[in-house]
Amino acid sequence: MRVIDLFAGCGGLSLGLQRAGLDVVAAFDNWTAAANVYRENFDHPMFELDLSGEIDFEVFRQHRPDCIAGGPPCQDFSSAGQRNENGGRADLTLSYAEIISEIRPEWFIMENVERITKSGILVQALEIFRRAGYGLTATVLDASLCGVPQSRKRYILIGRLGEPDDFLRDIIEEQQADIPMTVRDYLGDQLGTDFYYRHPRSYARRGIFSIDEPSPTIRGVNRPIPPNYQFHPGDETHDRGLVRALTTEERALIQTFPPDFVFNGTKSAVEQMLGNAVPVELGHFVGNCIQLFRTRVLNQQVAEQEA
Repeated sequence: MRVIDLFAGCGGLSLGLQRAGLDVVAAFDNWTAAANVYRENFDHPMFELDLSGEIDFEVFRQHRPDCIAGGPPCQDFSSAGQRNENGGRADLTLSYAEIISEIRPEWFIMENVERITKSGILVQALEIFRRAGYGLTATVLDASLCGVPQSRKRYILIGRLGEPDDFLRDIIEEQQADIPMTVRDYLGDQLGTDFYYRHPRSYARRGIFSIDEPSPTIRGVNRPIPPNYQFHPGDETHDRGLVRALTTEERALIQTFPPDFVFNGTKSAVEQMLGNAVPVELGHFVGNCIQLFRTRVLNQQVAEQEA
């Protein structure tokens, strides 16, 4: 199953799909720093391409994809951003839908933030997909139920030509864990601390977490605990001496990148890549659900032939 990854970033979704046995044959992104990291870690080509303008569809068609995957940049929908769906990044969701409609691979995967479900842009994109003949399964996945030690909710849309809507829902629900994965479940005592600081969006929120719970969402901001930090009632400890910020490498592990994954570039760029990335094991989960569906279809076809 040949896959191309649009808006691939540093490669979290690509690596996850590869772990599920899909053949990622090419990737595209418009951020040089992320493209350089991608090239360090994958053998297939990464093309730097701006998808906001006029699109040459042959660039994608030449790779003969069975599946197109991608997470159009989400800042215009994100709770961490301006939440302005009329911004230029939101238009990339429609660009993605138009690419799918034109190329018409058998499958597509789209990933975005949960907040996109409240946007008019998504309604337009769904209409484009349906007109192109895709049955759609849309869900919001909590990464901590999908093999990732992180409470990261993401909208996942999977389409296949000729299917009814919700064709993949049963498999997705069956494959999710019953309880969230904690940092300790995934990393054991590798961090060497039981508590860590994640800089909150506002000081009305807690900033200190335990490894015996899922990590909060890894964002592109990583700061040490401020000297004047006022402890929050929800903080897991009020002993400053037990708390430190996570390193960039540790944050990559919580995003389920393997320890040997090479991140080069400036610290701020790498932190931003990590905040933008699809957790590797979330991509693996999605790819595995697709593979299970394909196996069921194949088994059904074999049974019908034998009958």
